This record gives sequence, structure tokens and C-alpha cells, in this order.
Amino acid sequence: MEKLILIDGNSIIYRAFFAMPPLNNSSGLHTNAVYGFTNMLLRLIQDEKPSHIMVAFDAGKVTFRHEGYEDYKGGREKTPSELTEQFPLTRELLDSFGICWFEQPGYEADDIIGTVSKQAEEAGKEVLVVTGDKDMLQVVSDKVKVALTRKGISEVEPYGPQEIKERYGLIPEQIIDLKGLMGDASDNIPGVPGIGEKTALKLLHQFGSVEEVLARTDELKGKMKENLVQHAEDARLSKRLATIHREVPIDRSFDDMIFRGLKEEKAAPMLRKLEFKSLLERLAFGEGTEASEAADGSVELEEVDVTVVDDTTLTELVKQLPKIEVMYVESHGDNPHQAEVMGLILSTEEQHFFVSNEFLLSEAAKPIREWLADPQHPKAGYDLHRADLALYWQEISFAGAEHDIQLAAYLLDPTDNNQTISGLAAKYKLPSVPSDDEVYGKGAKFKIPDQETLSRHLARKGLAMLRLIPLQKEELKKNEMNRLFYELEMPLSRILADMEKQGIAVNREALAELGREFEAQIEKLETRIYELAGLEFNLNSPKQLGEVLFDKLELPVVKKTKTGYSTDAEVLDKLAPYHEIVQFILEYRQLAKLKSTYVEGLLKEIRPDTGKVHTYYRQTIAATGRLSSQFPNLQNIPIRLEEGRKIRQVFVPSEEGWHILAADYSQIELRVLAHISDDKGLQEAFLHDMDIHTKTAMDVFGVTQDQVDANMRRSAKAVNFGIVYGISDYGLSQNLHITRKEAAHFIEQYFEAFQGVRRYMDEIVQEAKRDGYVTTLLERRRYLPEINASNFNLRSFAERTAMNTPIQGTAADIIKLAMVMMDEVMRKHGLKSRMLLQVHDELVFEVPPEELETMNKLVPETMEKALKLSVPLKAEVSSGINWYEAK
Repeated sequence: MEKLILIDGNSIIYRAFFAMPPLNNSSGLHTNAVYGFTNMLLRLIQDEKPSHIMVAFDAGKVTFRHEGYEDYKGGREKTPSELTEQFPLTRELLDSFGICWFEQPGYEADDIIGTVSKQAEEAGKEVLVVTGDKDMLQVVSDKVKVALTRKGISEVEPYGPQEIKERYGLIPEQIIDLKGLMGDASDNIPGVPGIGEKTALKLLHQFGSVEEVLARTDELKGKMKENLVQHAEDARLSKRLATIHREVPIDRSFDDMIFRGLKEEKAAPMLRKLEFKSLLERLAFGEGTEASEAADGSVELEEVDVTVVDDTTLTELVKQLPKIEVMYVESHGDNPHQAEVMGLILSTEEQHFFVSNEFLLSEAAKPIREWLADPQHPKAGYDLHRADLALYWQEISFAGAEHDIQLAAYLLDPTDNNQTISGLAAKYKLPSVPSDDEVYGKGAKFKIPDQETLSRHLARKGLAMLRLIPLQKEELKKNEMNRLFYELEMPLSRILADMEKQGIAVNREALAELGREFEAQIEKLETRIYELAGLEFNLNSPKQLGEVLFDKLELPVVKKTKTGYSTDAEVLDKLAPYHEIVQFILEYRQLAKLKSTYVEGLLKEIRPDTGKVHTYYRQTIAATGRLSSQFPNLQNIPIRLEEGRKIRQVFVPSEEGWHILAADYSQIELRVLAHISDDKGLQEAFLHDMDIHTKTAMDVFGVTQDQVDANMRRSAKAVNFGIVYGISDYGLSQNLHITRKEAAHFIEQYFEAFQGVRRYMDEIVQEAKRDGYVTTLLERRRYLPEINASNFNLRSFAERTAMNTPIQGTAADIIKLAMVMMDEVMRKHGLKSRMLLQVHDELVFEVPPEELETMNKLVPETMEKALKLSVPLKAEVSSGINWYEAK
């Protein structure tokens, strides 16, 4: 039998947004709701194997229900822009999946689903409706089942007539009567005051319908009877509002809803745009399809000749070494500090040489290793940073990096998420290069192929690199990016590799002691929580915690999920004033996370042979130009909590008697904003070294400096940093725990006070609309393809990105400049001090005692002159026996 799945798009996306943690792709688009929706959709396809699918959406805010009741859904807050911008993305995704979707002005998704389910039932089809809205239970029949989402949207609970009878003691049609009596606060359906679900069910079990209840109120008594008599019309209206209209005019046929399976050539590019890598892997979509599609099938694999270097062919390679134009080290493993080197390709226009790792490590290969280590031999290739690290851990030196294709591709378009060699070959319509997944397999199926296959694959990469470099050089010059690439990003790549090889020493004993300290605090908190609760329970079980807080302690219920009470961080924050147990639970959770993620996690990352952790800095991830840290991520250590800051105690100098020195830019992004916007108020604050948040509070609230209180400054700080990050009224309202209306008014007051900032934001958006991109002060570009989109949400997001990218990007450029300058300064002075880490706006060094005075002077001096602005840059420096003491 044919099976049709009908999905309530608005309901599922809304629930996914609030159930999933925040998620953005590298372009900055919010994608958490789309990700949750897609995950659920793929699971449904796999489990249900439908022949037909349709997704229904609400077409707008006004429906036929508003004609009889203007306040329908009137209590709802405006949908956050972070969510609304994901609806068009979801529709685009459905198109790429070949799935029919439909909306009809004047009707809701419920009505469309009600109509189609009725038609499908009459046509003999089996129907499954997927929604988060219990109203849909009224359409249940022998042929129509409704799956209600639970746990956000990660699970569904199926309902047929029997399940409705077991749960409610009703038939499906009576669900409308249930809503008529109890109402629905989320839709602003009034119902009858004082009647909740329990009472409504009791009345329906006795009388059967709203009309019968109202006709027989004389059989009732007390307040309930009084309310039913007084609000009889509300009950009738509520029933009408809750009734799904099943006669919507729909211009879709069942043939339009046929699902023919996912087609990789259409679905994969959309999933790549959204950067849903786990879903691409789950569907076994490789990168090769997109490459061949990008070339329109016109560029096929090119035959390559490759010389495998061994004792007999080594002399031939040694003669050619001065002419080598590109090199590439192939290694396996995400972490380059632990990567397995598979081989090396060295290419000229005439010849490709493949060097196996076994031969590279042999005594005979000494001339190759000397060439790799010689800075006088400039080298071009792909991901030379990773190559440097992979070779280093094999005790092979590398120097002379001149042109990194991956780094250049990132600068030319930081939002392109397929910058592999095969992806770039396809983008520039060069001879096709099979993707690594095609050659090696993925995950558990990964296998290094035979030498002939491997050498030919790497030779094709070499050929592509030879052709990519001149094209990239031309583009870099045209885009005025030569200085950014050759004087900043390329030198920085070598500096980062040096920092990563050096690593930072970890006091394993101190880390273990910190773990014990956290454990003791956790045990004390557990004991106190159990005392206040009056019983022992599993603190990590949301169900048991919910029962303690809401059933036993009778705290007010803030939010419910399908499985019971919500006990997430947002709920606990709101409950904190009601009972002291809540604060202890919050502290317990924070400490438990610190112990597992940062104590136990760091212990696993300490390299046995060095006693250090060696992070890996990625230059080609963030669209703003910021560095990303991995293996481990040392940029994410929480420092707002004292316990989190304590984790920095375990990071120590690697030499006896040395010091850790840390230097941090003060409010760098706001200083960049003052310069870029030329706002006199902001500039005045920085030129006179005022506290910028106090200054903002003074101007926004219209008070004097001595009248600024802690709340005013806190609000001013939130809006200052919110402006930098393109915050919306929704985001600010969440940060400050105020209404969106108040947040919007606050933002408006800010722009009134700092009109230069408003002018800058208006002008930068106009520039972006004209050029299609924005730039930092160092000409770093970020393309904004949706800046002129007809869709309001996509356009609005691109506008916010246009406003904040030059600020964040310039701040990222400045600290990178400071790193390059510091490296040069330390070399010039012949210092033994070492740069170890970059964490956001902070640089961390280890310094011998005799150089401490020199570094205390040199570091802030160098950082403050990294880039000349209209306001001074300010770097604050401190030192100590560990990283914690240095802050």
C-alpha cells in the first residue's frame, strides 16, 4: 500500500530551533532548526519508507480564524530572526531533496494537512502525520496516524484511534471538544477559566461534547458551573478555532508528492552549503559528484605519468630538485601531530616524483630531506602548515613555504566550504581530481591503496596544484590581497607551526589535584542537594530532577517537554530565586562539566614524550579570519567562573625558573568600531582612556558618570558587544532577561547616542549591496551572496554580517599582525622567550627570568603598534609562575 507522510513544517522547525543548541555555518547562517528538521526527515524516510511526502507551511500570520477572533495567536512573541531566516533554507533543502512542500494564504499548515490526509484516506492511502501539535489528533482514523514529536523532535509518539482512547478515553473527533473546554495558551484560544485537561476530560467522559456539556450545566455545581455558564460562548468559539478545516483549495496532486529518493547531485551541494558534514557522511555522499558537476562533465580525468623514487631513480629526482614547483605531503588522521604520513609528491610541469614515507625516512633520501629543510628553496603546495607538522614528528625539518594553495583559496573566498584540491580543480574547471573518499574510502572503510594507485592520485593533485597557483596569484593581485597573503598569512602559518611544535607544558600533578578538588566540591554539592531535596536521586536524570523540583518541592513549572518537566539551564536560571537548591544544582552541573571536559579531557591530550599539549591552529575555518584551535581546543577554557580560571593553573613554563607572560588587547573590537565608524563619542572615550561601558551607559541613559550604576553598565556592555556581533533584539533580550520590545528600544537609544555607528552601518550595507562583499582594513574579503536577496530574512542576515565582519575581521587581522611582528622582534633581539598560544585577543609566552623586564616592555609596545588607528590600541601584560597567575 502507498504511504504518504505529511509534515507540519512550522511546528517541527519551531521545536527544532528551541531543542537544538545554536549552530551556524561558516557564512554565519543560523542552521540549528534546519539541522534538526533534516535529521528527523532522514530518520522518517529510513524508518517509514514512504512512497509520497509533503511538508506543509503556514503562509502568513493572518488566517480565516482571525476573521471571527482577532486575538487568535495574539499572545505569541515575534518569531526570533535567528529562526525566521531558517524557513527559506528549509524550503530550499526540501527542493534539493525532491520533496513537495505547500502553503496557502489564509490557512495554517494544520488545515493543509487535514485536507490532504482526508483526500489520501479516500484514495486508499496510508497516512502518517508528523507534528508537535496535539490538535492534529482530531484527524486520526484507521488510515491516518499522527506521530507527535517528543524530546524536542528526537523521538515521535504514534497515535491511532486506540492510542487516543488509551491516553484520553476519547475518540479522535473529541480532541476538538477537549480544546474547546481547556483552551490553548500558545494559540491564545480562551477555553473556559478554571478548566484544565483533567477537568475537561472528566466532563467529556460524562457528557461527550462541548455542546452537551453546555446544555446540561444544571447537572453541575460550584465555580465550574458558574464558569461554564458565563463563558459558554468562549467554549463554542474555542472549539471552532481548534477545528481543523479540511476543505482547503490545494493545487498539488498526489503525483507531485511522489518521493523518488534522494539524488546525490542535488542534495549533496545543499548539505555542503549548510555544512552538515555528519549528514553527508551518513548518506555516504562524497565530494566527487560536486566536482564533476561543477565542471559540467566536460573535464575528465587526465592521464599522468609518475616516477616512483627508489634507489635507482633517486639521482633523477636530485637533479630536478632545484626545479620543483609544487610539493604535497599526504597524511592520514585529523590531528596532524599524530598523522600517519603516506607519501610525498614533488612536481614540475614535465614530471611528478612520488616518494613513499618509507623511502623518505631512509638514509638514501638525505638529499630530499635537506631540500625540504632548506629555506633558500621556496616551496609551493597545499596545506604546508599540516605538512610541516606531520614531517616534524618524524624528525624531518621543513622550511621555505612560499605559496599555500589552501590558504590562498580561503582568502579568495572564506565561505566556500569545499576547498579540497579536488573541489578547487572543479571550481576552476581543471582536469578532474578524484576525492580522497573515492580513493581511500571513509571512516571504518579507510584503506591506504597500493603504491601505483596512491602515486597516481597524488600526481593528479600535483598537476592540479601546478595549474591552480598562477590562477590564484592573478586573483590575489586583482583583489589587492598580496600583502595580506604574503606578508601576514604565509609568515603566520610558519609561526603557528613553530608554536604548535613547542607546545605548552602541563603540570600533570596539578591537573590531577584540580580534578580531586572538583570531585570533593561535587560530593559536597551532592550532599547539600540531597539534604534540601529530602531524598537521594540521580542528579544527571532530568526526569528525576524534574520530579524533585516540581512535584516534591512544588516550584513553578517554567517549561514542559514531551517527556515531562524541562530542567535545562534557562529553566534553572529562572527558578533560582524560588529555592536555594537550584543554585547548588547549577554549580554541580558547571563543576561536573569542568571535570569531565577540561580535567579528564586535558589529561588525555598530554603527549607522553613531551609532557605538553600541542594544539593545532586552523587558519582556514572562520569566515572572519579568526584562528580556530583543535586537539585540544585551548580557546574554549571557561574563564568567567573562578573554577574555570583555575584550569589555567596547570599550564606552566617548560623550563625551570621561567615565567608565563600573557598580554591581552583591551576592547579591541570596540576600538576598531570607533575607528571604522569615525564616531566622535566612541573615539573620545578611548582617547581619554574612559571605561567604554560607563561612557555608553552615560550617553544611552542620559546620566552623569557618577549616576551610572552596575545594572546600567551591565546593559551598556551587553549592547556594546551585541552591536559588534550583529545582535538582534531577540539576542539582546535573552542576554539581559528583558522583553524584546525593551531590547529594541535599547538598541535604538544606542544608535541615537552614537550616530556615527549608525551611519557606518547604513553605509557598509550599501557598499555590500554594490560590491557583493565587505573588507577589513587589511583587504580581507567576505562575500555576501544573499545581500540583495528578495527574501527578507536571508537579506537581513547578510546585512548584519556586512556590519560586523569588518570589525571582527580587522580585530583578527590586528592580533595576527602582532604575532608576526613579535616573532620578528624576538628574533631581532636574540631572545630565548617563546610564543606559545593565541587565545582570542590574548598572546601567551614563556620567558626566562633575565628577559622578563624586556618582554614586559616589548610585548605591549609591539601589540599596540600592530596597526595605526584613530584611537590607541591598548595591550595589558602580566606574568606569573603559570597561566592563571599571569592573568
